[in-house]
Amino acid sequence: MTASSTTQSDWVAPARVRPAGGASWRTVAAQECRDLWLSGRGPLLLFAFSLLLSAFTYLAATNQAINFLEQREAVNLTMQIAVAVGVLVTLLVSADGISGERERGTLESLLLTPVSRRALVLGKLAAALTVWFATYLVSIPYIWVLGRGVSIVGQALLLSLVVGTVLAVGLAALGLLVSALSASNKVSIAVSFFILLALFAPTQLPGGLPKGWFGDVLARVNPVGAGLHYSTAILVNGHEWTRDFNYLIAPGVLVVLAVVPLMLLSDRIVQLEPGSAR
Repeated sequence: MTASSTTQSDWVAPARVRPAGGASWRTVAAQECRDLWLSGRGPLLLFAFSLLLSAFTYLAATNQAINFLEQREAVNLTMQIAVAVGVLVTLLVSADGISGERERGTLESLLLTPVSRRALVLGKLAAALTVWFATYLVSIPYIWVLGRGVSIVGQALLLSLVVGTVLAVGLAALGLLVSALSASNKVSIAVSFFILLALFAPTQLPGGLPKGWFGDVLARVNPVGAGLHYSTAILVNGHEWTRDFNYLIAPGVLVVLAVVPLMLLSDRIVQLEPGSAR
């Protein structure tokens, strides 16, 4: 948030009574969304995302050697790029959530508002997820263009929504955890970017993961790799949705391991200084 947008009057009801628990996080989320989308930061990120996806879709669509199987693979790869970049942007936005407020000098006034710190991080999490849903909406026409004629557009869009949303929730919560614990905003963003790079890079290795049980374990424990493997099994290999459902265990575990500590420890980690009791 900007300094001008985080005044107490933005948060306190006219009667200066603390809002009910359910309304508190929605108030935070609404204010965060206004700051994100009206400040120009959100639209700029969305524009950059659309340029990247446009370039990739153009290269795939103009390949004259595409046959039926290759077209399915092109749709799957485009969906994977859309999911990966979408959750990356979501992670970076959440990584700025607490540490960015500290550096801009707006966290103190935010902590003085009549909203619990749990509601504060929940509202910031919800606002960060609007970035993921915005990138998903932008990706729809690109997937539709590449998927015409192979009857997998509906599957690709549903898979992108399911897998991408689970990954976005887990990584956005992880980004807020890193942001709350980091000494500076640069550290928070760098650590968050490295985490996503470490999770996504193995899925793009030229030779793929090692064959055999070791490669299978690596594919299953990496939440990003497991989610993308699940989509590939359905879109490219034609598997039923239930056949490889166990690949979604790792993304689900990521959500639990990130969201639960974020909610339980919010009073301790959302401080004016990381590790302080203030």
